[in-house]
Amino acid sequence: MGVSDTRTLSAIERIPREMFVADPFLDQAYENTALPIGCGQTVSQPLVVGLMTQALEIGERMKVLEVGTGSGYQAAVLSQLCRRLYSVERHKPLLAQAEERFKRLRLHNITCRLGDGSRGWPEQAPFDRIMVTAAAHDIPPALVDQLKPDGIMVLPLGDAIGICQELVRITKTADGIDIHPFLPVRFVPLVEGLPEE
Repeated sequence: MGVSDTRTLSAIERIPREMFVADPFLDQAYENTALPIGCGQTVSQPLVVGLMTQALEIGERMKVLEVGTGSGYQAAVLSQLCRRLYSVERHKPLLAQAEERFKRLRLHNITCRLGDGSRGWPEQAPFDRIMVTAAAHDIPPALVDQLKPDGIMVLPLGDAIGICQELVRITKTADGIDIHPFLPVRFVPLVEGLPEE
C-alpha cells in the first residue's frame, strides 16, 4: 500500500499495536483505521504511521523529535529506527500511559516530556528528523529552527476540522525549506499551550 522501505516495515512488525489500543477496540488493533485513545486524541491508522515513518528516511545514528506522543505507538515504531527519540505530549494522562508502555517493551532510547509540542524541545535541538502527529495550520517556525541543515520534517498541514489536510515532507536547505505534499489525511489539530487540568 505504498510502504516499501524494509526497515520501516520491520519496525512496524516488531511493535505490538494491541498494546497501544484501549480495551474496547482491541479487536480492531490490526485494522487499518484510526482509534480513540482518550483526551480527544487518536492512534493513527497503521498505513499512515508507515508512510510518515518511511518519508522521514531515518538513519540509525539520528536524533529524532516527535511532537504528540499520544498512545506512544508512533514513538515506539520510530525508536526502532533511530539512536534517540525525544517525544513531547500535552496531555498528562496519555504521557503517563505511553511511558508505561515503553517500559514494558524495554524501549530505552525514548525520552518524553509534558509540553507544548509547537515549541519543540529547544534544549535537545538540533534534530536530524522531526515528526508532528497533529495538524498544524502553518509550519511551526520553532520546529524549522530546531531542524538540522538537510534535516527532514513530516507533518500534516491544513485546517483543524480535517476537511482539507495533507501530509507534507519538508527538507531544510541552505535557501530555506522545500515542501513536498504526499498524502491527504485527517489528524487532530496541533494546539498550542497545555490543557487546563
